[in-house]
Amino acid sequence: MTDGLRPTESYDGRITVALLDDSDGRTEIPCSSYTDAIEVVKEHRYDVTAAKIIDRDDDVVFTSAEMDIDVWESIWKHEKQSMSATVEAYNCPYDSISCFADDRCVQCQMDEIQSRW
Repeated sequence: MTDGLRPTESYDGRITVALLDDSDGRTEIPCSSYTDAIEVVKEHRYDVTAAKIIDRDDDVVFTSAEMDIDVWESIWKHEKQSMSATVEAYNCPYDSISCFADDRCVQCQMDEIQSRW
């Protein structure tokens, strides 16, 4: 029954938070998502000299030396929402306003399943 349902996001655990401290050195914490990484930074932001979020391509996408984590989080959420608003055009034969190419209405899902038989 879940053939047509796909997760909108997937994470492979390769997002890293690097905590940099003048006295303790560098500590790296692997995170399963940006949400987890943001929480780790918030937990440790006052305990370390700098905190960084490093993406899957080893690019630093956030550093506390340049930006506040709360500001970065709100920008990240806005960008994530903007990306999810960009959807492929799809003409629903049932004129359902909530039917999209990657998230079809119940009638379209039923049609797709019936067409497989």
